[in-house]
Amino acid sequence: MQPRHGEPRREGYGLCWSWQQERLEFLAEKALWRPEGHELLIADLHLGKAEVFQAHGIPLPSDGDRGTLNPLLDLCERLQPKTLIILGDLVHGPLGLTSSLRETLAALPELTGCPITLVGGNHDRHCRMLGLIQQPSYRLGQLWLSHEPEHAPASFCQHDRLLNICGHLHPVANLSSGSDRLRLPCFAYDSSEARLLIPAFGELTGGQECDQLDRKWLVAEGTIVPWQNPESRARKKRLVR
Repeated sequence: MQPRHGEPRREGYGLCWSWQQERLEFLAEKALWRPEGHELLIADLHLGKAEVFQAHGIPLPSDGDRGTLNPLLDLCERLQPKTLIILGDLVHGPLGLTSSLRETLAALPELTGCPITLVGGNHDRHCRMLGLIQQPSYRLGQLWLSHEPEHAPASFCQHDRLLNICGHLHPVANLSSGSDRLRLPCFAYDSSEARLLIPAFGELTGGQECDQLDRKWLVAEGTIVPWQNPESRARKKRLVR
């Protein structure tokens, strides 16, 4: 069965996009909403990153987590998800796990008002997070949820192709016009791999430029903007000759 990925449209909480039987919404808060099960998906918060940098002698203010957690709590209050799914890298490393952050992590289900599923990321592996159990990649409907990009095992794809939704890469798009340059977080869809990258939710995170052929939705000024680099359209035409 070939995947059906319809044109995005605005309804619900964000910009809607369909893949096979799945309906997803891109949110300007750099999160993904799955209306069918009322699941909220985010990735790459990297809490405690400032403290990790401080431990290595790099002066960063210690209030960076507030800029990540407060928007998350506001989003959960607005959407009232049944489950918050974190696709890895909730924390940045053991050196950032202060007593204050441990208390916050222990209280996170209560603060968000919903159960939390944490798919363990590469930064989470050596961290014990109170009250939050890390689990491996798993299937949700027609989706394969992981931290790093990966394909679902063949046993899960006997009848349907699954869309891999993941984080890890912190996708961004670089836009240019003359001498002007702009770098924006984005959602990026790779049709050849059946993969959707979601942007890093954390405030203190960098980004990796997406492939030019990826279909993108930019996060800009509190809205989602569908985008395809003009160069990628020209390249596609050359590839199909």
